[in-house]
Amino acid sequence: MVYAPPDCFKKPEYPKYKSFEAYEKACNAYIEEIKQWTRECGTCPEAGEEITFPVADGRARYIIFSMKPVKLVHIDTADAYQFQYAHRLTASDIRKEIKKAKAINKLFGNKKMESKS
Repeated sequence: MVYAPPDCFKKPEYPKYKSFEAYEKACNAYIEEIKQWTRECGTCPEAGEEITFPVADGRARYIIFSMKPVKLVHIDTADAYQFQYAHRLTASDIRKEIKKAKAINKLFGNKKMESKS
């Protein structure tokens, strides 16, 4: 199942910001709040991990809440792309995506992602 973030998290709206950098910073803070919430309230060790899927000129982003049953929180910032098969993902699929994301981030030096392990 795919869910929107809870209403208690206020999504940044681009027109409110003077620059794209300010908007991007607000979006990153919003996403971190959601990740923290999923880590605290989620029901699996993977809770709070992010998985992404290429879509058009961007990516669809999801934060894992639980694996049994699969529950994902859709990240609705920027273009808010959605992966057309997100509702069909299994726990095994998600674990593969996490492993793949960590390997790519390690290869390209994203220290923030590596520290979660």
